[in-house]
Amino acid sequence: MLFNSFEFLLFLPLVLLLHWFVARKNGTHQNVLLLIASYVFYAWWDWRFLFLIILSSLTDYFVGLGLTSTRTHTNRKTLLGVSLVVNLGILGFFKYYNFFIQELAEGLGHLNIEASFSSLNIILPVGVSFYTFQTMAYSIDVYRKDIKPERNLIQYLTFVSFFPQLVAGPIERSKNLLPQFGRKRYFNPDLANEGLRQMLWGFFAKLVVAENIAPFVEDVFTNFEHKSSSTLVIGAFLFAIQVYADFSGYSNIAIGTAKLFGIRLSINFRYPIFARNISEFWQRWHISLTHWCRDYIYKPMGGGRSGKKRQFVNVLVLFLVMGLWHGANWTFLIFGLVHGLYFLVPVFL
Repeated sequence: MLFNSFEFLLFLPLVLLLHWFVARKNGTHQNVLLLIASYVFYAWWDWRFLFLIILSSLTDYFVGLGLTSTRTHTNRKTLLGVSLVVNLGILGFFKYYNFFIQELAEGLGHLNIEASFSSLNIILPVGVSFYTFQTMAYSIDVYRKDIKPERNLIQYLTFVSFFPQLVAGPIERSKNLLPQFGRKRYFNPDLANEGLRQMLWGFFAKLVVAENIAPFVEDVFTNFEHKSSSTLVIGAFLFAIQVYADFSGYSNIAIGTAKLFGIRLSINFRYPIFARNISEFWQRWHISLTHWCRDYIYKPMGGGRSGKKRQFVNVLVLFLVMGLWHGANWTFLIFGLVHGLYFLVPVFL
């Protein structure tokens, strides 16, 4: 189900009415309702992929409990490994399998080595890049003893599948979102009014700006060989505006929708177009992804504490991962590499 669909126009008011008038007695009733609504929201696209989000959720729920019950360092590492294998396995297979198989076959072909790899007709599950990162981060936080494991299964499942941010983020941290499902929520008119305004702005960005720019951008990129250089420059500029309006618009709708239920999600965009340099850009663009990769990839590799050479490698790995996260394509890898090099220029000059 998409935010800009007729189904969502009926779905949201119904869930809000049930949440504030039927399930208002306690937080557990509210969470059960939101969990059911979130699974319906996700299953509307393809019910079969519910099994993936449930598998990912249950894996990290039990990993979290296991990390607390065992004190052996080896067992703790094994449990964390289970979380990483399951979540990265789901993400890797559905999003990256065909890309790497095709590239491996082409690479071996250039070496005159025959390879009989075949691609699969794999459908990419909506939101898989978001919920696998979110639930995997929970297990890492429990492993690091930054948080205590959540024992309430309904509360945890709601945290992973909360429908406003399920499809396109922001990628929430357990420290921020999980405790909000641990208490009864009361209707806040001011927060709801703020949420409605944010949703309206998000719909404007997505439906008015992004959707109207899209046809021109598509025409430019489809027929680029017949376009003038000035048209190509304008097309590239408008494409950047389109991507920003579409993604930030969707995030604003998600954050605004959550406020209607008394839930506060993290800011995901902070006017990146006004960034003064590439470092500031990534502090303003897709903030939840930047912070996730910084805390769970860059810092564990040593960050900038291990000398210039190591920092150079760490930064490139960080940006290559962020580029590849956006899509299984060489263009995204190049996108990450270019941004990584831009980021490193002021560091090493």
